[in-house]
Amino acid sequence: MTYDFTSFIDRKGTGSNKWELMYDWNDDVEDGVLPLSVADMEIKSAPEIYEGLIDYLQEAPILGYTSATDQYLEAVVEWMERRHQWTIEKGWLVNTPGVVAAIHAAIRAFSKEDDGVIIFKPVYYPFMQTIEENNRRLVNVPLNEEDGYYTIDFDTFEKEARKSENKVLLFCSPHNPVGRVWTEEELTKLAEIAVANDLIVISDEVWFDLVQPNKTHTVLHKVNEELQDRLITCTSASKTFNLAGISTSNIMISNEEMRETFKEEIDRAHLSSVNIFGYVATQVAYTQAEAWLDELNEFIYDNQQFVHDFFQEHYPEIKAPVSEGTYVQWLDFRALGLDDLALDEFLHQHQFFPNPGYVFGKEGSGFARINVALPKENLEKVLNRLLTGLKNR
Repeated sequence: MTYDFTSFIDRKGTGSNKWELMYDWNDDVEDGVLPLSVADMEIKSAPEIYEGLIDYLQEAPILGYTSATDQYLEAVVEWMERRHQWTIEKGWLVNTPGVVAAIHAAIRAFSKEDDGVIIFKPVYYPFMQTIEENNRRLVNVPLNEEDGYYTIDFDTFEKEARKSENKVLLFCSPHNPVGRVWTEEELTKLAEIAVANDLIVISDEVWFDLVQPNKTHTVLHKVNEELQDRLITCTSASKTFNLAGISTSNIMISNEEMRETFKEEIDRAHLSSVNIFGYVATQVAYTQAEAWLDELNEFIYDNQQFVHDFFQEHYPEIKAPVSEGTYVQWLDFRALGLDDLALDEFLHQHQFFPNPGYVFGKEGSGFARINVALPKENLEKVLNRLLTGLKNR
């Protein structure tokens, strides 16, 4: 590979959320053990991005309040066309300091207190927090699971969508944590139900650039023209290029009235100011770092396949299906017969630090989500430590 996906970066003492959490769980962590929880990568971003930021700073810019330039908007528009065959207009784009902040704002803008918001658990846990913290009513339509493969329960979804008190669908595509890349057929069916029942749809597509080589992400906006007038699409370069700390997201809303309503809400919440370096890093990423992303996707898929094969060979009771998208992997530990707290204790004891599955909903009980965006040498090390513990149970 042209790019460096093998160097170990010691983030201890740097304030990394993931590392601090690891040491909270176990303060005696062996050197070289990496946390597998929070979804940022344990690898360097594309060198083109670092060089672009350095070049920008060498120009000695004034680091004041900043808005998106026309060049920035063009970079986003061209990325969507090139990578996703999605033709957007510059005017659709609203910047926010993160997708989660945008989801909070959209929930407030397009629903009222006690309105129902539909989600498909197990799902990214801030979805639940967003609904509850804004005093909306959480409506769960659990995903169907068969041998580690998840599908949408369309019958239950349609039943809940018909209820007039349910106003919003909060959707994750590709899905975190189970790693599904929804097919165009699935998305078309989902869109038809949403349109028929007047649902507002908030589609979190922050993982949309990270898919297996044999899979294709379909942007929800493309599958149903009627849905476009009731859809908020949330994107960012943060997952794609390991830029979570720059706090910059691109929210696409093609309906002008909805877009203005959303902008009013983010202004009320003082969420309209974006990190100045986020604009620079995103623009450079979208215009100069595409080759890095292509190699990254190969690297992620190889690591996921490695995890799958490792358990298949050494401890097949634990299931580790390869995700269709994202760089997280959903491991099934139910065969160990441990309750959630006992499973946490066992994994942490053996210096294996994933996100516990139950935080994604009760449907995640007995599971764990791991982040495989780390050097394979370190990934193998944490797997071997866990294997030793499993064999000594």
